[in-house]
Amino acid sequence: MPDSPALAIVLAAGKGTRMKSDLPKVLVPACGRPMVRYVIDALRAAGVGRIVVVVGYRSDLVREELADEPGVEFAEQTEQLGTGHAVMMCREQLAGHSGPVVIVTGDSPLLQPSSVGKLLAETTAKDAACVLGTIERDDPDGFGRIVRDDQGQFTGIVEQKDATPQQLAIREVNASTYVFDAQALLGALDQLTSENAQGEYYVTDCPAIMLAEGRTVLALPALSPQESLSVNRVEDLPPVEAALVELGYAGRGG
Repeated sequence: MPDSPALAIVLAAGKGTRMKSDLPKVLVPACGRPMVRYVIDALRAAGVGRIVVVVGYRSDLVREELADEPGVEFAEQTEQLGTGHAVMMCREQLAGHSGPVVIVTGDSPLLQPSSVGKLLAETTAKDAACVLGTIERDDPDGFGRIVRDDQGQFTGIVEQKDATPQQLAIREVNASTYVFDAQALLGALDQLTSENAQGEYYVTDCPAIMLAEGRTVLALPALSPQESLSVNRVEDLPPVEAALVELGYAGRGG
C-alpha cells in the first residue's frame, strides 16, 4: 500500500511482570520475534510510514531492538500513569501533524494491516474525529465495553473496573486500536482526568470527550476475534503463537 498521511503511536512502555520476564512486555518473543515487531510490520503494511513508539520500562532495550527500523522514533513515559498519559508524551509529534493518528498497543502481534486500513478509510470517508475498532467476544472479560444508545450509535467506552453489571454483559469490546484526528486528539488530551477506579489517564475517555464537543466518533467492528489475543500472562502466549503459525508468520525471522 502507498504511504498514507497517518502517524502511528505504539504503546510500549509496560513491564513484563505477569510474563515472568525482566524484559519490557513488547519485547517478549512470540514465534521467535519480539511482539512489537509484528505490530510495526502491520502498520507499515497498512501504509503508515511514521511510527512513534512510547517507551518506559527498560526503554534502552526497546530503542536498541528497533534501532534498525526506518521511520521509527521514540517518546519517553517515565511514569506509568495510563494509556492517555502515554499518548500525552507524544504531544510534540502530534502538534506538528495534520493527518490521522493510529494508536495501537505493542503487545498485540496479531494486528492485521487490513483492519488498520479499514479504520483509516472510515475516518477519511466520514471526516471523523475518531474511529475505534471493536470486536465481538463470547468472553468479554477484561476488556473495555462499547456502550451504544438505542439507535446503535456509539456513546462511550467503559473500562471493566468502572462498569455496571448491565455494562459487563456487553459483548462488543474495545480492541485498543484507534484512528484519531491529530488536532482533535490534542484537544481531548487536555481534558483527560484520572477520576476512575485505577487513578489513571485513559485514552479510552477521548472519544466521549469528542462526542461531547459535537464531533463525529464511530465504533467500527472491523477487527477479527483473533486480533484481540494480546499477551498479558505466560499462559496467553501459546494461543497467540498458534494463531501466528496459522497466519503464516512463524519462521519469517527478523
